[in-house]
Amino acid sequence: MQRGQFSSRLAFIFAASGSAVGLGNIWGFPTNAAENGGAAFVLMYFVLAFLLAYPALMAELIIGRHTRSNMVSALQTISSGQSAKIIGRFVGIGGMVTAGLILSFYSIVAGWMIAFMLEPITLAVGLSDLGQWFTEFSLPRNIGFAALFVLLTIFIISAGVEQGIEKWSSRLMPSLFVLMIALILYVLTQEGAMEGLEHYLVPDFSQITNPDLIVSAMGQAFFSMSLGVGTMLVYGSYIRSDENLPTVGVLVTLTDTSVAFLAGLLVLPAMFVAQHLGVTIYAESGNLIAGPDLIFQVLPALFEGMGAAGYFVGFAFFVLMSIAAVTSSISMLEVPVSYAVEAHKVNRKKATWIVGAIIFSISALICLNFDVLFGFVITLTTERAQPLLSMMLCIFTGWIFYRNSILEELKSGNPTVEMGLFWKIWPVYVKFFCPMLILLTFAQGF
Repeated sequence: MQRGQFSSRLAFIFAASGSAVGLGNIWGFPTNAAENGGAAFVLMYFVLAFLLAYPALMAELIIGRHTRSNMVSALQTISSGQSAKIIGRFVGIGGMVTAGLILSFYSIVAGWMIAFMLEPITLAVGLSDLGQWFTEFSLPRNIGFAALFVLLTIFIISAGVEQGIEKWSSRLMPSLFVLMIALILYVLTQEGAMEGLEHYLVPDFSQITNPDLIVSAMGQAFFSMSLGVGTMLVYGSYIRSDENLPTVGVLVTLTDTSVAFLAGLLVLPAMFVAQHLGVTIYAESGNLIAGPDLIFQVLPALFEGMGAAGYFVGFAFFVLMSIAAVTSSISMLEVPVSYAVEAHKVNRKKATWIVGAIIFSISALICLNFDVLFGFVITLTTERAQPLLSMMLCIFTGWIFYRNSILEELKSGNPTVEMGLFWKIWPVYVKFFCPMLILLTFAQGF
């Protein structure tokens, strides 16, 4: 069976940055910035994205391309000793389970995005009761739209790498950029926008040494790159062997951080425009409203206050959010699907439907026990499992994977890599600094 691969560098960058650009980028980054000194946070985020996320990303891409396999098989392949192989298997399965759990709560939130996207259409055709049902929190809506989103993800993944992941990422990512820039230009012309822009771009350097800011920026850099769960490792396994991996990694990191930065240019000015229209944007704690409340309360109120234009702006915004959700979900579903296809020789379509059904079952379970499970699953996966898995991937790369094998892998796309700055710094960095920094972030989380 011939293994799929990305047809070009651009196709891979669209797919990998699509995986990295998710809902967390578009609402998490701007509100994190707002709460942590605006531009001081933005600056620290850019520094840490390259100091921490980029080296960890490179570890995944190199292992993926060298082994040309899923996360479980890849970690076992680069391990020479029996105990390392056993640990590799556990880490691989841990990554696969984490990716599945992330996708199960992600599908619920993405379902909300689709429901909110459809609401302006129902209002335009006079079906206001249906529109209200789309935007009100209820069990049938949550489960129904989560199912719709999982089906959409299954449809793309079952088509394979080139016809599924590549084809859709190459369509959706340019659309996301165009939509985002159009929305930014529109919001910046509204009253109150400049106050939000100032909040976002004028640094408060007194906060730059604040440990909370540093930990928050490090966490954001990490999670926005979807590291630790094997998505980048699996995507790396589909990269052509003549690609220059360090350059590709830089381009993915730049694309991801650029989208996060643009999201800030959209969301923060939009919040202050909403305040100008009489919407409350500060929580009781005195911080700006963040997370789901921002997306589903503050911004819809802003669109409502814009009159007729609000229908179009609201629709465009939730189309943008839905695109960001899909480009991330396809990479998460690919992690367990690639394992089922390669390790258990299951037909791709069948594997996609089986894994998709399991993930939807978990989503339904979360919906049925929403208050207990939703926050718990998010904390367990993104704040606990992801950093630890990423640390293990760095340890495997630095301590278990043969250094000569890594160098040969890099040379296949860049024969002079040994002479460059990357090879002088990265091997030592990923061996010692990355695991320590990740452990430090993890400890701060407690």
